[in-house]
Amino acid sequence: MLLEALGSALLGLALAAAALRLLPTRLPSSRTVLVSAALGALFGSYLTHYALGPGHTTPSATILGGALVSAVVLSLLLRPARRSGRTSGRTPFSVPTG
Repeated sequence: MLLEALGSALLGLALAAAALRLLPTRLPSSRTVLVSAALGALFGSYLTHYALGPGHTTPSATILGGALVSAVVLSLLLRPARRSGRTSGRTPFSVPTG
């Protein structure tokens, strides 16, 4: 179980590093992203291990569950992209009248 947790944390850090490299302007500080991804991966690993039960023999399933939860946590940290160009005068979710 220790190797599963370590593998999940390392995979979460790798996902965070990739996200920071690909989307640096849309994410908060790098420390926040790295910590959130690693903790998300550890929580996902624990949750998957608990859901599968004590009899499962494949650590890859646990690590995959940790990576999925880490990716979800990273997606929650994304900020909207800045709009370039013309802005519409409508408020969001307004019904156009004409």
